[in-house]
Amino acid sequence: MTTEIKDLDSTTIEAFAAQLRGSLVTSKDAGYNETRKVYNAMIDKRPGLFAMCVDVADVMASVNFARDNGVLCAVRGGGHNGGGLGLCDGGLVIDLSGLKFIRVDTANNTVRVGGGNLWGEVDHATHPFGLAVPAGIISSTGVGGLTLGGGVGHLSRKYGLTIDNLLEADMVLADGSFVTVNKNQHPDLFWAIRGGGGNFGIVTSFKFQAHPVKTVIGGPTLWPIERIEEIMAWYHEFIQQAPEELNGFITTMIIPGPPFPDSLHNKQFCGIVWCYVGDPAHFDTLFQAVRDKAPIFEHIGEMPYPMIQSMFDGMLPHGLQWYWRADFFTELGPEVRAQHLKFGSSIPTPLSQMHLYPITGAASRVGKEETPWAYRDAKYAGVIVGVDPNPANANKITDWCKAYWEALHPYSSGGAYSNFMMDEGQERVQASYKHNYNRLVAIKRTYDPSNVFRVNQNIKP
Repeated sequence: MTTEIKDLDSTTIEAFAAQLRGSLVTSKDAGYNETRKVYNAMIDKRPGLFAMCVDVADVMASVNFARDNGVLCAVRGGGHNGGGLGLCDGGLVIDLSGLKFIRVDTANNTVRVGGGNLWGEVDHATHPFGLAVPAGIISSTGVGGLTLGGGVGHLSRKYGLTIDNLLEADMVLADGSFVTVNKNQHPDLFWAIRGGGGNFGIVTSFKFQAHPVKTVIGGPTLWPIERIEEIMAWYHEFIQQAPEELNGFITTMIIPGPPFPDSLHNKQFCGIVWCYVGDPAHFDTLFQAVRDKAPIFEHIGEMPYPMIQSMFDGMLPHGLQWYWRADFFTELGPEVRAQHLKFGSSIPTPLSQMHLYPITGAASRVGKEETPWAYRDAKYAGVIVGVDPNPANANKITDWCKAYWEALHPYSSGGAYSNFMMDEGQERVQASYKHNYNRLVAIKRTYDPSNVFRVNQNIKP
């Protein structure tokens, strides 16, 4: 039986507070409503208590408090989770935003990062050394959530997913103990956290392999949405054969406004956002095939890597309404392309969009059982997002997103990348891990038999 914070006596809460260096935020505190905000403003959960952790001891005390009192607990890093799985109603939120530190080791090009860091902070720290860790495409995303789910982004074709570059992690387990996991220590647990989400414990620090990336050549190319079937068919062939130094994700989108030219505003497009990490001298020759497709807009240039990582931050700030649906795809056949034309021509709001991220190159060379991330043989991780600042449009963006997904799902590989999922139920979680699910269940049973960590894409013990 789950106990709510409001049902605990004050002495229990006071005893918990006395164990923490960080603060507790309750529903009676002036900052409560601000504290409970997350990236997706569609999420409106009311936790009973926030433990604002500042060190590992705070995390251990928080886990022990939740377990011993039968309190539901959620773990929040960057707060970007689409389904709001960093919050819970009535329970305890273990907030990691105070666990921030970054240490770059240039002797072996590794980076040690705190469980509460954001990717923009990591990029800022590694960039002066000419290094980068593969991550997503929005720099305000938390390191923890993105990593534990997989980590798809601009560097996936060249350097793999974020989990493919995870070397070690420090964790607090459900029994309150602290462990370091890597290929030699707790190798089963190390396997599970590379894609299995927050099911197995709270990661308080990550150690990543970084790679030589200083500047990139990148930016968007746009075509009228009417050409999407042609462009998508060409893109599918081109990106499979392109050198791994070139990444590009394809999108259906509306140009919402500046900094794009006025002539493009509020029109629907097929876009591709490119990122090239190879020798600049070879770029124009390689990219000529793209220019031969006559985009009506091209904004490609050389830039520091952190700039491409934060390119969309201004367009997609905290506090918008979001609804997400996702699937993996192997083919972009005529039936699939026709649905992208249909729904890409009826995007309901200027920020709503669809992305297909390629999973080729380095990301595809990891065995499908080497990590829980089961869809190494898929060609794309697809995501559809309904996005708008106005709560009055919540149903409109949700209905479009669901209809788009339902039209494409029959042509998908079956499961979705867990970082792109809402709270969609057990069947979808199982489909996302496919043949690796039973192994994850066994590891969950070993390390969290009571399912203390269940506010996530849950793997039930």
